Amino acid sequence: MSITQDIKDSGTTESNTAALSKAGVSIWLDDLSRERIVSKNLQALIAEKNVVGVTTNPTIFAAALSKGDTYDEQVRELKAKGGDVAQAIFEITTRDVSDAADVFKGVYESSHGYDGRVSIEVSPELAHDTDATISEAKRLWSTIEKPNVMIKIPATVEGLPAITAAIAAGISVNVTLIFSLERYKAVIDAYLEGLSQAHAAGIDLSTIHSVASFFVSRVDTEIDKRLDAIGTDEAKALKGKAAVANARLAYELFVDAFGSERAIALQEQGANRQRPLWASTGVKDPALPDTFYVVDLVTHGVVNTMPEKTLDAVADHGDVTGDTIVGRYDAAREDLAKLKTAGVDLDEVTALLEREGVEKFIVSWHELTDTVTTALESA
Repeated sequence: MSITQDIKDSGTTESNTAALSKAGVSIWLDDLSRERIVSKNLQALIAEKNVVGVTTNPTIFAAALSKGDTYDEQVRELKAKGGDVAQAIFEITTRDVSDAADVFKGVYESSHGYDGRVSIEVSPELAHDTDATISEAKRLWSTIEKPNVMIKIPATVEGLPAITAAIAAGISVNVTLIFSLERYKAVIDAYLEGLSQAHAAGIDLSTIHSVASFFVSRVDTEIDKRLDAIGTDEAKALKGKAAVANARLAYELFVDAFGSERAIALQEQGANRQRPLWASTGVKDPALPDTFYVVDLVTHGVVNTMPEKTLDAVADHGDVTGDTIVGRYDAAREDLAKLKTAGVDLDEVTALLEREGVEKFIVSWHELTDTVTTALESA
C-alpha cells in the first residue's frame, strides 16, 4: 500500500508532496526569479508544496531576466554606476540568491542546516579551469555571505580539485553535472578530501554541507534514442530504464562510501554526508508518467530538485509508494547489463552528456549576457 493511500485511509488530508517529504526526500525547486521572490511565490511553495530549497543555473537566470519588469530598477542603478555586463550579471544573480536565502532562512534554521538551501553556479565558461573556478566560488560565497547558500561546481575533471579546495575553505558546495558512477565516486572522494583538509585547518565540519547532483532524464533521452536506432524488440523494451537504474546504483555507491572507515571518522568529527540530489527530473518522453523520475527515486536522505511543472504533477497525482531504491540494486545492474548487450555504451553516453551539459550552460550564459547587455542599453 502506498504512503499516500495510507494517508487517505487514515482520514487525513496530507498531500502527495508531504508524503514524499515524509519518505525522506527533500523537495527543492529547480527555478528562481525575482518575480517568485517579490510575489511571495516561494513562501507559498514552502507552505503548500513542502519545497525546502532552490537550485539555479545559467538557463534559469537567462529565462528570468528575459521577461517581466522586476529587474528594471536594479538595471537602471547598474547602468548609472557604469559597471560592465559581467559585473551586472554577478550583482543581479547574487541579489536574487541572497534574497531567496532569506526566504528559506526559517527552513534552514528549523532543519538545523539540512535544508533551506539556495544554489548559485560558477560561470560555466570556467568548467575546465580549476583555479578560476576556485576563485569564483570564493567570490560568490563571500559576496552573498549567507550560511544556507551552496556554490555549484561542475563535476568535470578540472572541477574535482576545485570541489576539494572549496570544501577545504569551508564553502558548502552543490556538485553539478554528474552522469556516471565512476565520476560520482571521484566527486565523493573530492568531498572527503576537502573535509580532511578543512578539519586540519581547524574549520568546524558541521558547518559544511554538500549535495551531489546526479542527472537523470538526460540519460534516458540519449540512450532511448540509441535504442530506437538499434530497433530490435529487445532494445526497445529497455527504453526508460537506464536513468533510474543508474541513479539507484549511485545511491548504493553513496551508502557504501559514507559507511567507509574514512567517512565515518570524519562524521565523528562533525562532518555531514554529501547527499545525492536527483537533477533533471522533468520527464521528456511523453510515453513515461510525468512523475516518473520522482516516485521511482524515493528513499531517505536524498534531494529531488524539480521544475515547477514536475512539482505540480507530483502534488496533483504523484503516488508515493515508499522506498523505491533500496533493495533494487541487482535489478538495476541487470538493466544496465542488458543495455551493454544491446550495444549501448553507457560510458560513452555519460561522457557525451557531460560535454553537452557544459556546452548548453555556456550557450545559456551567452543568452544571459545578451539579455543583460540589451537591458543596460535600453535602461
